Amino acid sequence: MSSVTQELNQTIGQLLWQRSEEYPNQEAAVFPDEGVRWTYRELFERASLVARALLGLGVQRGEHVAVWTTNKKEWLELQFATGMIGAVLVTVNTNYKLLELEYLLKQSDTTTLVLMPGFKDSNYLETLYTLCPELRTAQPGKLQSAALPRLKNVIFLGDHFYPGLFTWQHFLNLASTISAQEFAAREGELCPTDIINIQYTSGTTGFPKGAMLSHRNIIGNAIRIAQRMNLTSQDRLCIPVPFFHCFGCVLGILAAVTQGSTIVALDYFSPRRTLETIEAERCTAVHGVPTMFITMLEHPLLAKTDLSSLRTGIMAGSSCPEEVMTAVIDKMGITEITIAYGQTEAAPVITQTTVNDSFQRRVSTVGKPLPGVEVKVVDPETNLEVGPGVTGELCTRGFHVMQGYYNDPAATAQVIDSDGWLHTGDLAVQDADGYFQIVGRLRDMIIRGGENIYPREIEEFLHKHPKVSEAQVVSVPSLIYGEEVFAFVKLKKSVEATEHEILEFLRKRISRHKVPSYIRFVSEFPLTASGKVQKFKLQDLARQLLPDQEEKSVTA
Repeated sequence: MSSVTQELNQTIGQLLWQRSEEYPNQEAAVFPDEGVRWTYRELFERASLVARALLGLGVQRGEHVAVWTTNKKEWLELQFATGMIGAVLVTVNTNYKLLELEYLLKQSDTTTLVLMPGFKDSNYLETLYTLCPELRTAQPGKLQSAALPRLKNVIFLGDHFYPGLFTWQHFLNLASTISAQEFAAREGELCPTDIINIQYTSGTTGFPKGAMLSHRNIIGNAIRIAQRMNLTSQDRLCIPVPFFHCFGCVLGILAAVTQGSTIVALDYFSPRRTLETIEAERCTAVHGVPTMFITMLEHPLLAKTDLSSLRTGIMAGSSCPEEVMTAVIDKMGITEITIAYGQTEAAPVITQTTVNDSFQRRVSTVGKPLPGVEVKVVDPETNLEVGPGVTGELCTRGFHVMQGYYNDPAATAQVIDSDGWLHTGDLAVQDADGYFQIVGRLRDMIIRGGENIYPREIEEFLHKHPKVSEAQVVSVPSLIYGEEVFAFVKLKKSVEATEHEILEFLRKRISRHKVPSYIRFVSEFPLTASGKVQKFKLQDLARQLLPDQEEKSVTA
């Protein structure tokens, strides 16, 4: 294992080269949907080819390359290739529509875009031609767009030629124009503190911002994540979460590569396909947000699937209900599953449980800070640190904190103070043994008649109801109390329940003022592409429903 000094002074290219030397014939990446299996030597060679092609395209150190695809093999190649030449990988949400794409490409100053034909109900090519009609008459590499003046190169993942676009093979052919000496010279210029990734926040609370992350940020984080999971070169990690999110490209790809583990990547999440892949590939680990685990637990294929190879994994991305964690351990056999907490701005993990933590620690806390990561809990009003057992805002400092939001110094100053502390906006409490619990978002906190209510606490109790699959709690305005509690509840399949039944269940378990004033049953929640519930959309919906709910609401 590398020393702390060594691991914080690596670049992405150096990391992959070391693994290719250490585990040349070990399977590095498997893409079952594409029939692809690469060893670490093959992955290094392929990434190097793509890196030389980028140089042949004229991509400079610090230049921005955006990738708009699902979990394709080319995404993996580009993650390492851009890092090898000091270009900045800009991740694009696979669900983006025209205006969202325009905002991201313009805000990030992207010069090169790599895209697939489309995904689900989105035609990426049509979207791009609508945004940049000049592409239809442009020579590949010479786009002059009114909407996106910085964008010059567009690369299509495929062999079909489209006006203004390079095919993937045409792009790869450019590698032959770059000598080994030129490639080595570029690599020799790079520094571990260089920004090589802009991760756009997923927008659960508003418009995305681009967190600037360095080699040091994400490699150091990935190594510590892998250590908390006890990952080794014998592990096979199933990654159904999207690569464009830190969960996929740091907790997934990089954590596996730091230990020489095998990446088993799914194009996109499907509960059936994930279960089938775990069995077929004998995966020892799997990552997912709670929603993903819930759908796998409720899928009829679960009982017929051999998951005996599973040992560990990470549940993260949003609050992890105790009942779901318990079911994952009992029904899926992931006895060493860990909980990770963090945010994109922290590259992303701040705290994580270990495989050796007690069952109670792993179902009720988000663990302790990673090595080298400072954490404190402060009073949001005074900014003074509070002691164990007192709720406050969680702040963190260390090698993992982003260098800021791209082109947004004002937003950066709002979250990173003059002493280097990142203010997460999350409400947390630390126990006497140093474990942390996340009790909600600072801006999600509900103040009802002067009483502070944390949605997470109510959600936990709702998840304990045997008929409840998922629950989300938000606030709505109240003339009497200032704010009231509004709960959205998704029931398990083939069951029915009434508002009265749910409320009676809660009344026996939580304080009267915390019992929701409104209950609304839903079949699904608005999600980001990475599986996070978009609470701001639920908040808007709750306010729209409020007049219709008022007469039949059951107050606490």
